[in-house]
Amino acid sequence: MGLFSGLFGKKEPAMGPADLSVLRCDIHSHFIPGIDDGAQNLEQSMELLHAMHGLGYRKVITTPHSMADGYKNSPEIILGGLQKLRAEVKRQGLEIEVDAAAEYYLDHDLERKVVEGEVLTFGDKLLLFELPFISEPQVLLSLIFQMQTQGYKPVLAHPERYAYWHNDFPKYEKLKDRGVLFQLNLVALSGAYGRPAKEIAERLIDAGAYELLGSDCHNMNHVEAIRNTLERPSLHKLIGSGKLLNAGL
Repeated sequence: MGLFSGLFGKKEPAMGPADLSVLRCDIHSHFIPGIDDGAQNLEQSMELLHAMHGLGYRKVITTPHSMADGYKNSPEIILGGLQKLRAEVKRQGLEIEVDAAAEYYLDHDLERKVVEGEVLTFGDKLLLFELPFISEPQVLLSLIFQMQTQGYKPVLAHPERYAYWHNDFPKYEKLKDRGVLFQLNLVALSGAYGRPAKEIAERLIDAGAYELLGSDCHNMNHVEAIRNTLERPSLHKLIGSGKLLNAGL
């Protein structure tokens, strides 16, 4: 029987708010000021970090967008912004650890970055990357192989959001068979990306396919969305699954 055989959504009773403090670490966010579509200044960055602390997190690995076109964030740009953010965290006495990697867009330049080591990772060489939302890149499997050849562990950001796979469950299974880790955007469970993405996320949880849970937080609207997701039974199920790696990062 395949990984996704026989998975159907089931209605579950409402539950109390999930305890995000057991995760300890968030691994997907946009908190470095002024370098992508997340926090635009240091004041916004700190407001978000205070909110994350209030949700129970004691560490964030923030992941600015890195693209060939658009947000051309090199490791040097990201680490420079991280240094400034850490200095402000220390000045304010906020007890939260801040580290950084990046969310790499699969474009024509990503293979070069991987081969030349021009990437930021987290944990044990975990490399977070995202795909276009319109169609699956033809080079996806070859790039995953290249990442692994270079010693990286590919982490696919928010697989539940790629609508072109919603009716192609074997694609998810194929990626898992190739050793790709999956990262869920927490707010997908509240329907923030629409019902199909929510249902796919729930089915992937049922299949034990997620290893990482991330906020993908850009602004305070996302913080409020996270708060509105905490009572979802599927979130409780994922946190209680024992499969998440967040707490060890």
